[in-house]
Amino acid sequence: MPSQYAKTTLDNGGSFYPLTKMNFVVTVKSANGNTAKAAFSEVTGIEATVDVIEFRQGNSESLSPVKVPGLVKHGNVTLKFGYTTENEFKKWVDSCIGSTRKGMDRTTVSIELIDIVSGDSPTALQTTLSNKGNTWILENAWVTKYTAPDLNAMQSEIAIESVEIAYETLKIPTVGSTAAGATAAGTT
Repeated sequence: MPSQYAKTTLDNGGSFYPLTKMNFVVTVKSANGNTAKAAFSEVTGIEATVDVIEFRQGNSESLSPVKVPGLVKHGNVTLKFGYTTENEFKKWVDSCIGSTRKGMDRTTVSIELIDIVSGDSPTALQTTLSNKGNTWILENAWVTKYTAPDLNAMQSEIAIESVEIAYETLKIPTVGSTAAGATAAGTT
């Protein structure tokens, strides 16, 4: 039964609406199987850059160098969220930045852009992931920086924390793939 969110095509030949960037879910799954979700207000810095190596042989007839791909580098992802008492995510952050660093494990972080026009209700979106290929997967991720909220008794603002995550591998979503398919096909 279609819901009020079920409009997936336009009248202009069946083109799909672009996804909005305001609805997303971030999940951290550690090596020991624990899963942590937290409500984030902002995710920035998902990127990959391939170094360019210029090479020219001495006997080349061309004066231009050949460009070959080098190392792939990833920036750090910053997550901003309102201060909450949700424990699993904070335990993971603490294991990464704690002074003893016992139990720090590199984890898999998935960032899913939710398609609210797909027919899923907002309640269903809070409890399950759609895995429709809208998910960026950060592998071997760990917290490299934590910033506590600014505390000011003269302002009436939400307390915002931020976490910066370093990662080694980025899996980019492809259209029509599941999270598992993206893992196999989208490696950078």
